[in-house]
Amino acid sequence: MELQTFFHAQKKIGLAFSGGTDSAYLLYAAKQAGCTIQAYFIKTVFQPAFELADAKRLATALNVPLTVLELDILQNDYVRKNDSKRCYYCKTALFEKLIAKSKEDGCSVLIDGTNASDDATDRPGMRALKELGVRSPLRECGITKAMVREASRAAGLFTHNKPSYACLATRIATDTALDADTLCRVEQAEKELASMGFSDFRVRVFYGAARIQLPQNQLQKAIENNIQIEQALQPYFTPVLLDLQPRG
Repeated sequence: MELQTFFHAQKKIGLAFSGGTDSAYLLYAAKQAGCTIQAYFIKTVFQPAFELADAKRLATALNVPLTVLELDILQNDYVRKNDSKRCYYCKTALFEKLIAKSKEDGCSVLIDGTNASDDATDRPGMRALKELGVRSPLRECGITKAMVREASRAAGLFTHNKPSYACLATRIATDTALDADTLCRVEQAEKELASMGFSDFRVRVFYGAARIQLPQNQLQKAIENNIQIEQALQPYFTPVLLDLQPRG
């Protein structure tokens, strides 16, 4: 199936819009196809502020309405527990709220940005989407991440080379209970690193310390700037550790 065929078959589409590369391209493609689409961003403690800023920026550029919903996801005991099924419980809670709102707005279907490169065996959240009837047109049409990036680049979307971003909850070890303070400190620590020019990194909580994971080509810069990094992150974590095993 072609992506345009999917869009033309729907009356009005709701899009779970994260501000990332995949959902950004879906927003653009739907607009190009002449489809009536409503974008929804759901804000929790798991999403950093820059994701919402990117979502607003693109929705404004494409002249597509964006609804921002808020959810206190840590009120969900199963999510807060942070066991191996956390993503499943979280996706279920998020998308139940999105489906209810999109139906209220007259959308015939809710879609998300899962693409054909995403491995269902490693994505427990994808089971929740299937159970809830959320459609993933990129995956259904066989469109891979690389294809999304290339099409986005050709379309002039600023998200074409945006690094993939997992929610802040992934920075906390499985079976360690989640709390808003720790998540906020992780977000601020990652914001500090980004302001220093680092990209595609993670700040993971390791027995109370910050463990920084960087791509291979940024490790030397981190070593050379270790004092500045430690000072920048000290308000949020002590100690600050650099993982010499590069992010793949």
